Amino acid sequence: METKSARFTILIDPVKKEAFEQLCAAQDLTPSQVVRQLIREYLDLHGVTYKTKSAVGVRQRRKVA
Repeated sequence: METKSARFTILIDPVKKEAFEQLCAAQDLTPSQVVRQLIREYLDLHGVTYKTKSAVGVRQRRKVA
């Protein structure tokens, strides 16, 4: 999972927003979780690669000459 977050604001029809929030709640998910998953799937579908930090708290040692 990503370690930093960025805000992503969208405009959506209030009726669709309510339906989306109700569906997310029924599935015990937050709207943010679902949107992040949709974005990952969309990027994968179009072959877009991106880096995420996979090893939190692991530092690379530098060799001292």
